[in-house]
Amino acid sequence: MTETEFPDTLADALAGVQRLIRRRLRGGLTVPRLRGAQVELLQLVAARPGIRVSAAAKELYLAGNSVSTLVNQLVREGYLLRETDPDDRRSALLQITPAARTRLRDWKSRRDALVREQVAQLDEADRAALEAALPALRRLAQNLHEEAEGT
Repeated sequence: MTETEFPDTLADALAGVQRLIRRRLRGGLTVPRLRGAQVELLQLVAARPGIRVSAAAKELYLAGNSVSTLVNQLVREGYLLRETDPDDRRSALLQITPAARTRLRDWKSRRDALVREQVAQLDEADRAALEAALPALRRLAQNLHEEAEGT
């Protein structure tokens, strides 16, 4: 593989793995599926309870009105609570509901089991190669994050 082909091949492989994981996890759902941006917002609010809509938009690299739309959808579905910020009545603070926490925990458990099962089917050399690639993949993700923060 040439130096110019590698980045495209890597991006395609990462996107393909992510897409196939999502597709496999959708198969066992008994509730309406959440879109990727909805899950990302729920995960962010779970990690940072009380985050403002504007801060969530910045963190997710989405327009404020897009996040407001996601918040409205998730409030209607019973996954998010929107509270008025006592320090700034124009701002909303976000909290996830117990239903969202359960849904995220279930999704993570199912995802972890699926990936564990698939990795176990690989031979030892492939498992070792994937494990050895993790630090570089984390640095790649960090570089992407830092570059986005700089813009």
